[in-house]
Amino acid sequence: MIGGRIDRKHEPVDAGAENLGSDLRAAYERGRRDERAMRKRHPVMMTLTFLAALVGFGLLALAAIHGSFGRAGGVVDDNLAIAADKARPMARQAAANANRDLHDAARSARSGSS
Repeated sequence: MIGGRIDRKHEPVDAGAENLGSDLRAAYERGRRDERAMRKRHPVMMTLTFLAALVGFGLLALAAIHGSFGRAGGVVDDNLAIAADKARPMARQAAANANRDLHDAARSARSGSS
């Protein structure tokens, strides 16, 4: 109908339509709950996704600072090489300490059980 009212709040509402509306609303809410339950997010995966986004943002920032992705990648590679060089002796020392502690514990267990 041309020129008629678009909103229907002034039209009479029958009781069946009210029940239909509440049934539709209830079905809609059930559907939302079901869909939300099917799409639960795993906290570890969300954390990994967030960390990957942060790394990507950091690489974009480095590229903007250094003018190109090539130079930014070089900076990242250099920093990773420095960190690996510093971590290698510390890892060896930690492994040696763990080995020594394990041997000490085995020795004390043997002497205590005899």
